[in-house]
Amino acid sequence: MGTSKQLLRLGNKTVIRHCVDTLAAAGIEQVVVVTGTQHDACAQELEGTGVRIVRNEAQGSQMANSVRLGLRALDETSSGVIVCLVDHPLVTPGTYQAIIDAHARSPEKIIIPAFQGKRGHPSLFPFDLISELFFLPTLRDLIRENNGQVLMVEVPDEGAVLDMDTREDYLVIAEKFAKRADSVPAGENHVHRA
Repeated sequence: MGTSKQLLRLGNKTVIRHCVDTLAAAGIEQVVVVTGTQHDACAQELEGTGVRIVRNEAQGSQMANSVRLGLRALDETSSGVIVCLVDHPLVTPGTYQAIIDAHARSPEKIIIPAFQGKRGHPSLFPFDLISELFFLPTLRDLIRENNGQVLMVEVPDEGAVLDMDTREDYLVIAEKFAKRADSVPAGENHVHRA
């Protein structure tokens, strides 16, 4: 990308603030944000949100390392853990609700949203299952080892599959975000709960 994805703007907010606000809109109360080199700027962006912020000091480490740090900061009474990626900022509150509802029905499953049959993000893992990540190198390995536990949930949300790895990806996402914002009438809340 050439710059910090977290601090890019979508409308009047940074990507990281947009992601955290979407989690709050979905009713997710316990949020742990794992930051890297832009820790101070991200912490400033998230001031007043009530999220817990953990710093990953290992620059260039795998995503699994950040997930492990986040797990250590979680309340162990949680039945599941949603792993959210800042480079999927257009995921809607409805998608979070869909995977949470699927978890309530099938608490032993790894829940992965899909848009038009394509696997997306975020993924919801049973707490005891994601704890196996302390013994496996990556989340992909964890999913592969527990492939029989995967439950795909089809969602009407293109944001679940829109990844932001390049400047071009960001421009596409920013354009889609602007169109989405323009389609919501003034004063109308675009959050719909299941």
